[in-house]
Amino acid sequence: MKCPMEKSAELLAFSTNKLAPPEAAELQRHLESCPGCREFVENQRAVWQALDAWEAPPITADFDRRLYQRIEQAETWRDRWLRSWSVLFVRQGLPVAAAACLIVVAALVSRRPADVAAPRPTQAVVENLQPDQVDHALDDLQMLGDFTTAARSEAGEL
Repeated sequence: MKCPMEKSAELLAFSTNKLAPPEAAELQRHLESCPGCREFVENQRAVWQALDAWEAPPITADFDRRLYQRIEQAETWRDRWLRSWSVLFVRQGLPVAAAACLIVVAALVSRRPADVAAPRPTQAVVENLQPDQVDHALDDLQMLGDFTTAARSEAGEL
């Protein structure tokens, strides 16, 4: 039998007597030869026996009343933290925030260059081209257009 330590669900089911009889018999034979599985099952049975032996203390008559009273009075750490900081935010938060905004604006204004020159419009440069240069440029453009069309058709974009 393959060691079921990898599948502890089988061992847990065996420990609680919820395993089918044929599988339980096979697992019992395995436990005789496997100390790891045997220890696991013994520990699980000890836990279940301890849980079965434990008895909860009796509930007092005023348990519900005390429970609901504690729930109403319960205050989380988050509530305490927010309450302690809310006083600072209300009394001092607004002036501090306004001062911080003024500092940021002053820093941005002081770093802005005083004279920002507007870019001058560039003037078109007219070059004298020979007719054969224009012809070659138009041929190159036509070739690029044909290449783009071919590439798109191969990619299935048409």
